Amino acid sequence: MKIDDTDRKILVQLQQDASQSLDEIAKAVGSSKTPVWNRIRKMKEAGVIGAQTVLLDAEALGFEACFFVLIRTSEHEADWQNRFLKALQERPEVQEAHRLAGDIDYILKVRVKNARAYDAFYQALISEVKVHNVTALLSMEEIKATVALPL
Repeated sequence: MKIDDTDRKILVQLQQDASQSLDEIAKAVGSSKTPVWNRIRKMKEAGVIGAQTVLLDAEALGFEACFFVLIRTSEHEADWQNRFLKALQERPEVQEAHRLAGDIDYILKVRVKNARAYDAFYQALISEVKVHNVTALLSMEEIKATVALPL
């Protein structure tokens, strides 16, 4: 799907606040409601717009610790990878997981209430899948966090 300037303006508005009414979005992008709705529908059908959700404040809900977990493994077989991916997908503490190029095989962003909760997560993970080395880095301060793309 080709994205034009109007589509970009609509996407910027949705990234800022997806709960806006169609009237508010249309006004902000200089269009009327029906064409905006049609563009949004087409972008959803094309997969440009995914699930709409709500961003929660982790600290306000008691999830005060954010760890970045660096994982090295000597296992690279399909069976190990499937078990590892299943273990990550079943853990709500894992907000992000990335497979990397370089010395580190995987990096996880793990959000928990405290260090004890992280240890419980860690113990459960290593009991399910064999890893060579795990390094956990505690984030002292979140300086910037966004899910918005630079349109």
